[in-house]
Amino acid sequence: MRYRDLARLVWRHGRSDLWADSGLGDFTFGDEDAVHGDRDKAEQLATDLERLGPTFVKLGQLLSTRYDLLPAAYTTALARLQDEVEPFDFALVREIVESELGGELRHLYADFDPEPLAAASLGQVHRATLRNGREVVVKVQRPGVREVVRSDMEVLGKLAATADKRTEAGRRYGLEKLLAQFSRSLAGELDYRREARNLVKFREMVAEHDLLLVPEPVPTHTSGRVLTMDRVHGRKVTDVGRLGLLDVDTRPIVEQLFTFYLTMMLRDGVVHADPHPGNLLLTDDGRLALIDFGMVVSVSSRLQEQVLKLLLAISDGDGEESARVLAGMGHPLPDYDAAAFRDDVTHLVSEAINAGTDLQVGTVLVELSRVSGAHGLRPPAEMSMIGKALLNLDEATLHLDPDFQPADALRDNVGRMMSGGLQVSPGGLLAAAVEAKEFAAMMPKRANRIMENLAEGEFHLQVHAIDEARLHTVLQRVANRITLGMVIAATILGAALLARVPGGTQVLGLPVVAFSFFVFAVGAGVALTAWIVVTDRKVAATERERTSRNPLGRD
Repeated sequence: MRYRDLARLVWRHGRSDLWADSGLGDFTFGDEDAVHGDRDKAEQLATDLERLGPTFVKLGQLLSTRYDLLPAAYTTALARLQDEVEPFDFALVREIVESELGGELRHLYADFDPEPLAAASLGQVHRATLRNGREVVVKVQRPGVREVVRSDMEVLGKLAATADKRTEAGRRYGLEKLLAQFSRSLAGELDYRREARNLVKFREMVAEHDLLLVPEPVPTHTSGRVLTMDRVHGRKVTDVGRLGLLDVDTRPIVEQLFTFYLTMMLRDGVVHADPHPGNLLLTDDGRLALIDFGMVVSVSSRLQEQVLKLLLAISDGDGEESARVLAGMGHPLPDYDAAAFRDDVTHLVSEAINAGTDLQVGTVLVELSRVSGAHGLRPPAEMSMIGKALLNLDEATLHLDPDFQPADALRDNVGRMMSGGLQVSPGGLLAAAVEAKEFAAMMPKRANRIMENLAEGEFHLQVHAIDEARLHTVLQRVANRITLGMVIAATILGAALLARVPGGTQVLGLPVVAFSFFVFAVGAGVALTAWIVVTDRKVAATERERTSRNPLGRD
């Protein structure tokens, strides 16, 4: 059933501009839609994914951050994907909560509203009050959703593996790797204990910002399928109009929000994988609450440093440096054009700087991701998520304070984080001291050994210019084929000579010995041909896989 649904989806969208613009199809179009994507078809794809259920809704939301893979119309349509569905019965809610928390609902909560605040394909949220009077919200996972997701992931995994082996698109874009990243993200969202840990982590990170708020989870009322946390009284930022904002001093809130986002991603190394302004609530006491931390992705220290360098280069208008940093971050594909990439990045950064106070950091990072994909450079998935987070940050800050200048805030915050990154922690200083001690202790012995080898003429320098093992294997295979070919040719020649000898038992007019040699030679020739075809295909497949992992031959 699922394979049929996916086949219908591929048939409907397989020849659309989704694939044409991504380089995955055989057809392109000469109009503007070939560049920017057909919005109607993009919206249709989003609708079809919604119909397929929670797994595909979440997959579409993740793909909305991959600006290097999809055209602009598709990332925009997928970003608006909603998984709001009909709520499930309160009797099931009661059953899940009581089985997960090990008690009756009336003993766990003083009050529990049967009507959900919101319902989605993974779960729904209810208002409640603890026995001590604390107001909370309870997120309850939809029954059977884990089994549905597990089944869908098995189907997608088989299709991705087949695509990677048999199609150029699979090898180019690494569908299995993309699916593995999605699987980890979705598994985290299905485990509410992980979301509770994320809430605790983000509460610690916002502690230094008095105008930002993250709800606190209730560990005693939380499990893998039930999450209880403080209820935040407020309205979504996008629901507050200009008149409503007149009574709030939004400039300090925006400054703290901008600083927190940059610090979260580039110092603490975490990115909210599903950020949008709807997750920001303006509270009744004039603070900004951040909610929904189910999908959180880690950012490596190396990538944090690279993004910091990139943001500094952008803020300084240095297109050449921006291109160099991006090239170091990304994974080049076989068709990577370094010169064209550098020219386009330089032009893009120059245009961004010319925007002056209208510079939007998220928009620039998103466009840099698009340029990278267009020129055969695959940026890290985390960079696309950082761009998506900053893009939503731009939207929220512009709504809260239209006069806010992100370019100045970016320069101040990135410069501060760069200077902070030059400081050495006590642990790092101790590790460096241990390394220095080992170097100082071993240096005399190693230097003495090198000098002895030089003096005795035993110093050897090895240069791995070629893969000797592979060369030896290729030469051996060639020699075997030549030898077998010569043996077959000699057998045919001997059989021809024996055929001229008169007398003896004959088969089909030939002596038995000559006929036997002919049969042997034909069989050996067919076997040799089949062996050559099979081994060459295996070698070609291995070489394609190796090239896709390391297209420039980097070791």
